[in-house]
Amino acid sequence: MQITVSEFGEAAKRVTLTGKLDIDGAEKIDLPLAAVAGSRQNIVVDMIGVDFIASIGIRHLVLAAKTVARGNGRLVLLNPTALVTDVLITTGLQQLLPIVRSEDEALAALRA
Repeated sequence: MQITVSEFGEAAKRVTLTGKLDIDGAEKIDLPLAAVAGSRQNIVVDMIGVDFIASIGIRHLVLAAKTVARGNGRLVLLNPTALVTDVLITTGLQQLLPIVRSEDEALAALRA
């Protein structure tokens, strides 16, 4: 799992994930994601490069989303693959972890 943090315009931080979000992957993103969430800014998690997600990976996303929400921010998931999307929808967490398919849609979701 690789994690890269960059700016997403003036509206948010972009966290780009690549690889498997399994136990090992979740361990690698734990501190960097928590640090970004701790800033309580909006976060766009670009997941197009994530080909697997386990419950521990979902847990880290949920914790980050809750932390950001405490600061009136929002976390959105950008372009998860079909397999990852199916897993995320099955969890029923769409309100907390909204899925968007474009950068424009992400900006609109952050403004909502």
